[in-house]
Amino acid sequence: MVSKRSGVTEPFSRDKVVAGVRRACQGRPVGEDSLAQLGQRVEEAIRARGAAEIPSNEVGLAILGPLRELDEVAYLRFASVYRGFETLADFEAEIEQLKAEKGES
Repeated sequence: MVSKRSGVTEPFSRDKVVAGVRRACQGRPVGEDSLAQLGQRVEEAIRARGAAEIPSNEVGLAILGPLRELDEVAYLRFASVYRGFETLADFEAEIEQLKAEKGES
């Protein structure tokens, strides 16, 4: 079960994960097979925690890593909504972090 900020709980849905990631990948060269694999990875990560209930923000965190590997632009789109980016500086900081992790300057 996934607990939302509103206090509502609902069953984990791989389809819901894929749908959210699909929106972030719109217009990007990401195929349905890749989206399905990402959904499976996220579901496996969530289930591996063994908790009966998991906060929705942990589902979001489980999405970020695989999405970053899949497509950095889609990752930025998803992260901007998930983390609530409000300024250009928020995007710049995230891009700088991506560059640093890749060894770019």
